Amino acid sequence: MSTNSGAKPKKIDSRVRRTRNALGDALIALIQERPFDSITVQDVLKRANVGRSTFYVHYRDKDDLFLSDVEEFLELAATALSRKKEKSERVAPVKEFFAHVRDGAKLYKALTASGKLNDFMELARGHFARGIKQRLKEIPRSQAIPVEKREVLAHALSSALLSLLSWWIEHGCNEAPAAMDETFHRLVWKGIA
Repeated sequence: MSTNSGAKPKKIDSRVRRTRNALGDALIALIQERPFDSITVQDVLKRANVGRSTFYVHYRDKDDLFLSDVEEFLELAATALSRKKEKSERVAPVKEFFAHVRDGAKLYKALTASGKLNDFMELARGHFARGIKQRLKEIPRSQAIPVEKREVLAHALSSALLSLLSWWIEHGCNEAPAAMDETFHRLVWKGIA
């Protein structure tokens, strides 16, 4: 890891990206078919059509692959509003995230059954806290919040977001993602006020 803080992040070679995507997609497909513990690295390799030595260049084991794939997804999800330079007062892309969860219901059920949903939620809590903290810096309405309190607030809001997500899933994802976004942000701004 480079210690040069002025250095640009190293761009990932397109072949490496394709390999990682193929491995991640293979694991996600397998998780939806059978329990995580029963999936072997060989199963992933066969599904992805990737060699064993190539796999180990990128990952230690299937858990490392899983966590890496989840980290990448959550980073993109949690920073979506900042990356789009959205001008709204939304602190998190609730509508988009909930729609993704609803569309991937089979995957989330499989993650629950395999005991991996807790790993996902813990990683999500950190990523969304960082994404929300960034949004609080960008939204003019939140400029009155002291800088030292934004981090605490971001963590509390991230936990509230994931609690709302859990409730929503447990109740059959019946509310529209846009309605959940509205509910969350109404709570955010009433709570901040």
